[in-house]
Amino acid sequence: MIVLMGFTIGRVLLGALCVSLAVLLMTIAYRKLLTHFGKGSPSSEDFCVLYGLETHPAKGEIEFYFTTNSKRDITLELLNDDLSNHSIIQSKNVADGGHIIRFNTETIPNGTYFYQLKTENQKTMKRFTIEN
Repeated sequence: MIVLMGFTIGRVLLGALCVSLAVLLMTIAYRKLLTHFGKGSPSSEDFCVLYGLETHPAKGEIEFYFTTNSKRDITLELLNDDLSNHSIIQSKNVADGGHIIRFNTETIPNGTYFYQLKTENQKTMKRFTIEN
């Protein structure tokens, strides 16, 4: 047999096989752990998706776009750059599908703001800048 620095080919192959088996077992255990902790988490169907603005910086009339998979009550709010409430843009009940809410930015001073979509189980927000 060939001896390489005190190791035989058989020992090197056995070591590689053991390392491969250990990595495989750790991968299986990790996937089982993720599956276990993922149970009971809310489905993505329970949430709205709020999209970013198409115009950067925002000026004039802008359109806030979001989608929902079910009928729900929503509130779209405008927040100052320190996340304090500036105003409520719209609060209403919406059907499933995509929705556009228009807002005239000329009514507020230029600066950095956030817009936040709230539902009974969610708050999601995006940042934007107004330069009229």
